Amino acid sequence: MKKWSLLVSIVLILVLVTACSSNSNSGSKTNSQSNGDKSSNSGTDTPKNVELRMMWWGDQDRADITNKVVELFEKKYPHIDVIGEFAPSSGYWDKINTQLASGTAPDIFFLGGNVIDYAIKGVLLPLDEYVGNQLDLTDMDDSMVQYGTVDNKLLHISAGANARGIVINKTMFKAANMDIPQDGWSWDEYAAIATEISDKLGDGVYGTYDFTYDGMDIYYKQNGQQLYNMADQTIGFDQDMALQWFSYWADLAAKGGVVTPEAAVANPNEDMSKNLMVTSKVAMTLLPSNQLTSLQSLTTDELTMVQLPRGPKGTGVVFESSQGLSGYAKTEHPEEVAMFISFFINDPEAALILGNNRGVPVTAANRNVLQEKASDVEKVIYDYTNRVSEATKTEPFNISYNLPGNAEFEKMGKTAIQEIGFGRKTVQEAVEGFYKNAQQIIANNTTQ
Repeated sequence: MKKWSLLVSIVLILVLVTACSSNSNSGSKTNSQSNGDKSSNSGTDTPKNVELRMMWWGDQDRADITNKVVELFEKKYPHIDVIGEFAPSSGYWDKINTQLASGTAPDIFFLGGNVIDYAIKGVLLPLDEYVGNQLDLTDMDDSMVQYGTVDNKLLHISAGANARGIVINKTMFKAANMDIPQDGWSWDEYAAIATEISDKLGDGVYGTYDFTYDGMDIYYKQNGQQLYNMADQTIGFDQDMALQWFSYWADLAAKGGVVTPEAAVANPNEDMSKNLMVTSKVAMTLLPSNQLTSLQSLTTDELTMVQLPRGPKGTGVVFESSQGLSGYAKTEHPEEVAMFISFFINDPEAALILGNNRGVPVTAANRNVLQEKASDVEKVIYDYTNRVSEATKTEPFNISYNLPGNAEFEKMGKTAIQEIGFGRKTVQEAVEGFYKNAQQIIANNTTQ
């Protein structure tokens, strides 16, 4: 009896041990497979923990939504931690340039139209080998893929698209008993309307901000030239074209249709919180489409967008990358960098969080996701960008990049405009200096 009891006990122990061992192996395999689907590490079932650093510029609102997307990514890919940091645009470039120079740059960082500067320096990660694997671009607009391709290398993925246009304060036009401008107008009409509304609404009210600098590339394209010829690494316009554009704004300012230089310095067009349109002091200005939401949120006046006045070759406006993501050439985790970038542009939950903060989504699927939930002002943006998209089918224009040495060029160009505005130089003198300096800046920042 004792022998039988002992035999039964031994059998039961063996059964329990076998069952526990089987369950343990089964659970381990399931977890490995689940995590393995999320890992880019080959040859192992369990993905290695990876930490990525990412840096972007913007205000606190942008930081909040970007961090929410990071949290969403980390939930879906728990073996990847993303450490985010941001800075105001005024300090961002100094910070990223310092880190690049010291070899301590983040794995992922945001760039704008100055992507050429960084492509030339060789600090960006080529992403071509990850396309179709970690990086899904199947639903991305071709023009946006083209934008991020420099010297036949994919170095930059747009996070949002914009189309620049004229923001119209409809409330001010109604107060002046004037018709709301429509697509298809001319530059002569723009000047006449700006002057008329200034006259009708009285002192301290202006028809338009001066956008000599922000609008010059568009105007040059309307006339068969361009700001920067990337193929030849030269400026793409002649001095007479620059003189024509600068003179247009000087003449309009002399008629009282433009915000004074003093008022523009105190209330810059690019600062939505200080933009004079929100206080019914300016009726028209040039802005990227993604800024309309912020501007409208600051005023009870009704705003809308129309295309820029036309030139001989059309409006000169195309979809542009507002900003986008690039990987650091020295990152130790290139596959995970590609995975995060792909998630950022493709994931529908991420699209709902990001909204139009960086421009309309670059994938058609995510644009559809947002359009279904669009507010009234967002519907204005989608309507406008759709009109631009249709126009570019019959009037295509080349993609615009900032000049090499763009920060220096911007400072120089805006200084020339202020010298005209404050009467320190004639238009002719300022343009001669501007043209000469533009050539020198490009020569100093390119390898001929």
